[in-house]
Amino acid sequence: MTERSHPKLPINLLKGWPNPCLLPVAQIKTASASALSNPDISTPGLLYGPDPGYLPLREGIAKWLSRFYEKHLKAPIYTERICITGGASQNLACVLQVFSDPVYTRYIWMVSPTYFRVCPIFEDNAFAGRLRSVPEDDDGIDVGFLRQRLHEEENKTGLSINTDNRTLKGSQPWRKAYRHIIYAVPTFSNPSSRTMTLRRRQQLVEIARQYDALVITDDVYDQLQWPAKPGISDDPSFGLRQALLPRLVDIDRWFQGGTERHGADGFGNVVSNGSFSKIAAPGVRCGWAEGSELFTWGLSQCGSSASGGAPSQMTSTFITQMLESGDLEKHIYTTLQPTYARRYHKIINAINHYLLPLDVTLPQSNRDIVGGYFLWLALPKPLIADAVAQRAKAEENLIVGQGPLFAVYGDERKDLERQVRVCFSWEAEGNLSEGIQRLATVIRRMLRDPASPSDAAVSGSSLPVGGY
Repeated sequence: MTERSHPKLPINLLKGWPNPCLLPVAQIKTASASALSNPDISTPGLLYGPDPGYLPLREGIAKWLSRFYEKHLKAPIYTERICITGGASQNLACVLQVFSDPVYTRYIWMVSPTYFRVCPIFEDNAFAGRLRSVPEDDDGIDVGFLRQRLHEEENKTGLSINTDNRTLKGSQPWRKAYRHIIYAVPTFSNPSSRTMTLRRRQQLVEIARQYDALVITDDVYDQLQWPAKPGISDDPSFGLRQALLPRLVDIDRWFQGGTERHGADGFGNVVSNGSFSKIAAPGVRCGWAEGSELFTWGLSQCGSSASGGAPSQMTSTFITQMLESGDLEKHIYTTLQPTYARRYHKIINAINHYLLPLDVTLPQSNRDIVGGYFLWLALPKPLIADAVAQRAKAEENLIVGQGPLFAVYGDERKDLERQVRVCFSWEAEGNLSEGIQRLATVIRRMLRDPASPSDAAVSGSSLPVGGY
């Protein structure tokens, strides 16, 4: 049965995009008109930019982040720690180009389940076959598992392991090859929605320093936060204007002597990958990286950036206007936070009513502050996520993300087979509860009759993976 002929309207709980009603069209229009009408802004905006990016935006981001993370900082974030990027995905590729080496860098360690679209970026940088998964629990990344695996890999010998510290890339004063790369989304993770505790963040920084690892964190959901209990967070005047926890890059800056501690090389062991995609619009293709001053300068010297000037030069002038006018923060605190809070509470209420009685479970269910775009559901035994997703599409015209979609490439873990991701940011708000009801209907049918003939009817079909 095709989507057009299905008796039920489609509901997409896979797609990880912001709903179009949340795009700040008027604010971007005002900001772009202001920038383009002033030759002092439009002329540099339309020319090649400096390698680290448009200076007024770097300054604006530093001040804004200093306000948001203020209670976790010993001193404000300064401009030299900020580099403008073309967004989190583009910047990940640039980070790997400058700070990894296909010979010297051994493995990519990824929190699992993972944001599946980063796997090809690592493979494009010659790490195919060297992606390794690290499980997480309700405190975040399993640091005991990671430490043990790193210890085992460091003690391996043989032709497959580079034991003489050779590098393929040339030596430059602004370049460093780290021995390992660790990738994580510490706050409101995609897909698991988990938030890494402070202690786990500190432990991860310790491990990175011990094993010469670079931790790349996608800190793209930090501002999208609200109380787990409904009420005041649904009020448009409400806004959580302070970060829940310090980022790993903040911990690396000061913890146990920080990046300038005795014996350190000054590059640090964490880079924060930021983006305006979730708090402004994906199409602006603009973001930032924060790290030590030495690291950020090195990142700005990535060949693809230095050749054409900083990414997103023109867009940077628009975002600068939104920051200086206060329109961006107002959009976050009076539109995004209350709207996503309302959406979250609607879908959670439906999950509590329709799915929990079927023994579906959620991670970190006792949090005071929640956020992001996603929820991660564990299905009751003996259900398998692939079959549930296929049945949901065929029988209910519902699209959800089956757990194996979020596996690290090459991962042999089996526990993702019973997991499902649902997204509450894209689908029309009025359809969220209906989508969960449809999922419950499918689960109930499969628990009652797991060998339903409809399984065979959908076994050859495939689900779209256009979500993020």
